[in-house]
Amino acid sequence: MTTLFTKIIEGDLPGEFVWKDERCVAFLSIAPLNPGHTLVVPRVEIEHWIDLEPDLVGHIFQVTQSIGKAMEKEYAPEKVGTIVLGLEVPHVHVHVVPVWSPTDLDFHNAKAGTPPEALAAEAVRLRGALVKLGYPQVSE
Repeated sequence: MTTLFTKIIEGDLPGEFVWKDERCVAFLSIAPLNPGHTLVVPRVEIEHWIDLEPDLVGHIFQVTQSIGKAMEKEYAPEKVGTIVLGLEVPHVHVHVVPVWSPTDLDFHNAKAGTPPEALAAEAVRLRGALVKLGYPQVSE
C-alpha cells in the first residue's frame, strides 16, 4: 500500500519541500515541534531504517546534516536534533528539528494544525538558508 509520504513525494498530497534529489526528499512536518521541523524521507518505501541499504543510510544522513547546518544558520538553535522513530508513518523518515531544550523533541508538543501559510513561510526560510550554503538540491 502506498504510504502518505509517497503520496507527498509524487505530488498527490501537498508538501512544503526544501530538498529533492534522486534518492530522497525533505519537506516540512505538518505537526512541527518547532519552526523548521523537517522530515528527510527516502523515495523508496521502506518501513524500518535498519532495512535500508548502507549507502542510502549514508546519503539520508548527509542530507540530514546539510539541513541541520542550514537550520543552525537560520534559526540559531542551541542544537539541531534528529529522531528516527517511524511509528506514525510506515516509511523511513528522519526528523530534523532546531532545539533549545530536551523537551523540544517531545512529540506531545507537536503543533498539529499549523496553518499552511506558516509552513510555507518556514520552507522559504529554510530553502534560503540552504541556497546560501550552496546546496543545489533545494526545491520549491
